[in-house]
Parts: sequence; structure tokens; C-alpha cells
Amino acid sequence: MEITMYDTLLQLPLFQGLGRMDLTNILSKVKLSFHTFEPDEIIVRQDDKCEQLLFFLSGELLAETRHFDPLYFYTEVYKKPSVIEPYSVFGLHPNYQSTYKARTRVKILIIEKKYILTELNNYEIFRINYLNILSNQVQVEHKRMNRLYTTGVRQKIIQFFLLQAHKVEGEKIIKIKMEDLAKIIDETRINVSRELNEMNEKGLIELGRKSIYIPALEQLALSYRKSND
Repeated sequence: MEITMYDTLLQLPLFQGLGRMDLTNILSKVKLSFHTFEPDEIIVRQDDKCEQLLFFLSGELLAETRHFDPLYFYTEVYKKPSVIEPYSVFGLHPNYQSTYKARTRVKILIIEKKYILTELNNYEIFRINYLNILSNQVQVEHKRMNRLYTTGVRQKIIQFFLLQAHKVEGEKIIKIKMEDLAKIIDETRINVSRELNEMNEKGLIELGRKSIYIPALEQLALSYRKSND
């Protein structure tokens, strides 16, 4: 096995800390499926059954989440290697929470769910890595719930953006009518329009027709924290 394969696996959070011998054993027993997706090609759809671990290896990936009404669509951009929705593999509702598609040419590694139970679960480091990912996700959600109730129009808008995100960094695109956003956060359309235009002038967001582009959500998150200090 080429050294590049080991390097690729060690980039992924679930395999970090494993030794070369462990990786050799895994590669001899676990079927790894590598796939390349072209721009705009769908990888999985929201509500599809999650029966595998998907690892995003390279390129730019879009995660699109539709609201159940649907009042809005929320899109996130992934640029760093990561595991896609490891929390959706098990539980009462093992379904994907978002639709994932390629923004550029994307490489994906797929490991079937059965190998998690029969092989990967035998490695303590893998189990710890998996538990850490799930625990971090729960802790993030807990912090979000603690900040759910806020005052101020801008704070409400930013909090809405933060609540929708899988990760509080990077590019986001929200397709939503301004009047719908106003209803969701219980504010007037005029007040929402004023705040959005001020954020647009400061370069924190870019307003389009029924859309809001956020170049870096972490910058909005920083301004949100400062406004609540």
C-alpha cells in the first residue's frame, strides 16, 4: 500500500492517532470505496437513509438544507477534509440532514456501516475519535440552545444564521424572502431590512435577490459575541 493512502486516512478525524500497523490491518479487512463527483453532481440527498460513513477528501462541497415548510434553503461550503454527518449513521432516524453535492470536482471515501460494527469498532482510538466527534456535536448544540433567546434585531438575525449551521465557519448561502426572515425572528420587515443593509455595507454579508451570502460566518459569530458581552 502506497504511503499516500496512509496520509489520506490520517487526515481524517476518525483515523487520527492510529499507527501504521493498525491502518494496514484496517485496509486489509475494510472495503474502501473512492469516488469522484463532478460539479453539481449529487452525492446524497436530504432524508436519504444513512448507511455508510462518507469522508470528504478534496475539492469544494456544498451542504444544502431545506426548511421543512420550506421557507428557506441554507447552504454551507466545505473546503477541508471531514467526515459527513457521523451522527446520522445510528439512532432512531438514521437519515441525512442535508443534501450534499459537488461545487468543484470532489473526492469522497465511502465505508459501509457494517464495517464500523465488525472491524473499526475493534480499535479503541477509532471509538474514542468517534465519541469525541459526537460529544463535540452535542456540546455545540447545547451552547446554541443556551443562546437561543436574545434581544436586538441584528442579534436575532445572526443567531438565526448560527442556528442553521453545521459548522460556525466559512461561506454560507441562505435563500429566503426578507418577509419570511422577519416572521421567523419575530421582527418587522423594515427593521430586518435596515440591519441587513448595514451588515451588507460593512462587508459581513452580500445581499442578493431573495438570498443572503455570508463570506465568513465566523466573522458574524464574532460580532454576535461582542454584541452580547
